[in-house]
Amino acid sequence: MKPKPRLSRDLVDPSSRSIQALERRLFLKSSLSLGAITLLSGCNVTDSEAVQRVLWAMSRWNDRAQAALFDPQRLAPTYPESAITRPFPFNAFYTEDEVPEVDPTDYRLELAGAIRDKRPWQLTQLYALPQITQITRHVCVEGWSAIGKWGGVNFRVFLELIGADLTAKYVGFKCADDYYTSIDMATALHPQTLLTLRYADQVLPPRYGFPMKLRIPTKLGFKNPKHIMAIFVTNDYPGGYWEDKGYNWFSGL
Repeated sequence: MKPKPRLSRDLVDPSSRSIQALERRLFLKSSLSLGAITLLSGCNVTDSEAVQRVLWAMSRWNDRAQAALFDPQRLAPTYPESAITRPFPFNAFYTEDEVPEVDPTDYRLELAGAIRDKRPWQLTQLYALPQITQITRHVCVEGWSAIGKWGGVNFRVFLELIGADLTAKYVGFKCADDYYTSIDMATALHPQTLLTLRYADQVLPPRYGFPMKLRIPTKLGFKNPKHIMAIFVTNDYPGGYWEDKGYNWFSGL
């Protein structure tokens, strides 16, 4: 008869870091009802401004907690080509007929903020950089997911190449379709964060973000900006298109 496995002290001691981390994860996965919010905050549900302040404070706390739990070396799952979703769905805050048209000959990637070399990049220069490929799952906040094959430049390599301040807090993006967003530096430096130039071994189609998108398999889909026109590095919180409307900023998986 095999002896019963012994439980680690971390798993039986309620004050241990393992239990505390588990409790934080369970809290993050739970949701508070409006009644619970009013009980915790003491605000009147008819006072919409007060409720909004509480909700924003909870969202900011959630961002900090997710950032603390984020493991910059933990990899998102990858998949074989047989698992790719065909066709990969189009998704944006507008219809496919409204996808922006970017002239590749005139395109210049603008750089700003805490970056040593701010010279703009042409597409030919970006295509000449070492390329990698990944097959990862895109998870949409709307509840669906899809697996795609993305190719491009490791984002950390690019940030190092342009002399970005890797100790700064945020990397922000401005896009041709008026979209904008930002991510934490730890996510920017994650080994799977990809400055994407190709989809399915072809030049990135307009519907998927031509001329360039950021592919982040450790975050929800709306944190993956498409049609990127400018990148900046900053210590000032930049917000984002959906984040400024109330979406959780960190939005990790």
